[in-house]
Amino acid sequence: MTSLSVEMLAADAVEPITSAGNAQLGIAVLAGIAVIVLLITKFKLHAFLALTIGSLGLGAFAGAPLAATIGSFTTGLGNTVAGVGVLIALGAILGKLLADSGGADQIVDTILARAGGRAMPWAMVLIASVIGLPLFFEVGIVLLIPVVLLVAKRGNYSLMRIGVPALAGLSVMHGLIPPHPGPLVAIDALGANLGITLALGVLVAIPTVIIAGPLFARYAARWVDIPAPENMIPARPSEDLEKRPGFGATVATVLLPVVLMLVKALVDIVVDDPANGLQKVTDVIGSPLIALLAAVIVGLFTLGRAAGFSRQRLSTTVEKSLAPIAGVLMIVGAGGGFKQTLIDVGVGQMILDFSKDWSIPALLLAWLIAVAIRLATGSATVATISAAGLVAPLAEGMSASESALLVLAIGAGSLFFSHVNDAGFWLVKEYFGMNVGQTIKTWSVMETIISVVGIVFVLLLSLVL
Repeated sequence: MTSLSVEMLAADAVEPITSAGNAQLGIAVLAGIAVIVLLITKFKLHAFLALTIGSLGLGAFAGAPLAATIGSFTTGLGNTVAGVGVLIALGAILGKLLADSGGADQIVDTILARAGGRAMPWAMVLIASVIGLPLFFEVGIVLLIPVVLLVAKRGNYSLMRIGVPALAGLSVMHGLIPPHPGPLVAIDALGANLGITLALGVLVAIPTVIIAGPLFARYAARWVDIPAPENMIPARPSEDLEKRPGFGATVATVLLPVVLMLVKALVDIVVDDPANGLQKVTDVIGSPLIALLAAVIVGLFTLGRAAGFSRQRLSTTVEKSLAPIAGVLMIVGAGGGFKQTLIDVGVGQMILDFSKDWSIPALLLAWLIAVAIRLATGSATVATISAAGLVAPLAEGMSASESALLVLAIGAGSLFFSHVNDAGFWLVKEYFGMNVGQTIKTWSVMETIISVVGIVFVLLLSLVL
C-alpha cells in the first residue's frame, strides 16, 4: 500500500452538514484541536469535557448548525461506546481478576525464578507483555513496579536495565494490541478486522519491544544510573492470600481471548467461505465480545476460585473493576463523538481534496497526524481517537490487511515522545525516583523509539501484504 487512491474514495464521501470551503474547514479543525489541547493542558480540564467542548467548537468554527453538531457528537459517542464499551469493561474485569487473585504475581514469580543474569531484561519484557495484554497501562505499572524495584535491589541490577524493558512491554501492548481502548477505538472507527489487526499487531510488537526494551535499556542504564527508591516498594496484591492460581492456568486464561481471535483471523484467511461450518463457528467464538466474555467466565474459576475467593468476593471483585473505567469509557465515547463530528462537517473530504497530489503514503500520514496530537495533548488515547477520525476516509476501499496496518500506524504515532503533559510521564518519574531530565532520557526516548520502530515495521509489512 502506498499513497491513497483519492478518486476511488471521493465517490463514497459522506454529505457534510456544512457547506464550508476547505480553507474554513482546515481552520475549524485546527481551532477544534487547539481548544481540546488548551483545555487539557492549560486548564487541566478532564479529557471528556475537553473533547465535548472541542467537538461543539469544531462545528461552530465550520459553520455547521448547532443542532446538527450535537446530533453528530451524540451519534458518534453512542456508536463508539456500543462498539467498544463492553469490550473495555470485560478487559477490566479480567485484569482485576488477574491482579486480585495473585495470578499476575504467579506469572512474575515463575518467570523470574527461571531467569537471571543477562536473561533478566528479557524476562521483564516477557512478563510485562503477558500481563499487559488484558491490563490498562496504569494498572500494569502498579502491578509491575514492585517487581522491578525488588529485582533491581536484590539482584543488584541497574534499575533502568530492568525497568525499561518492563515499561516497553506495557507501552507496546497499550498502543498496538487490542483489547486496549486506543486500538479498539481505531479498529471501530476505520472498520478494520480485529483479528487481523491483532495478528499484524503482534508481528509489529515483537521486534519493536525487543529494540525499545532490552536493547535500548543498555544505553538507558548508562545515561541514568540510579538505585531503586526504597520508599516506592509497595506491598504486592497477593501477599495476604493463602493460595494463588497455577502458572499454566493463569497464562492460558490471559491468552485465551487472543488465541480465539487469532484462530478466527486465520480461518477467515485460509477458508474464506462464509457458508463453511468451521468458519461459522470461529466467527462466533473468535468475535471480540465472545472471546473476552469466555476469558472472564473461565477466569472466575481458574483465577478467582483457584485463589479461594467466595462467590461474594468474586462479585465484589467484578464490581470494583468497573468503577475505575468509567472515566476511560467517557473519554473514549467523547472521542468517538469528536471523530463523528470531524467526518460529518466534511473533514474527510477535505483531506482527500488536499491529498490528491501528495506522494506521502497513507500510513505515514496517519502516523504523523497521531504524532502531532500526541505531542500536543499528551494522551495516547486522545491521539488515537482524534487521528482515527481524521484519517477514517483513507480506510474506505482498503483491504482488511491495509486497514489493519492503518490502525497500527495510528497506534504507533500515539506513543511518540511522552513528555510533561502526559500523566504516564509523571507516573514513571515518581515510581522510579527520577528527575525530569532523567525521565526524558529514558522513558521519553523509549516511547519515541517504540513509535518510530513501530511505523517502520508497519511500512515494511505494507510492502509485502
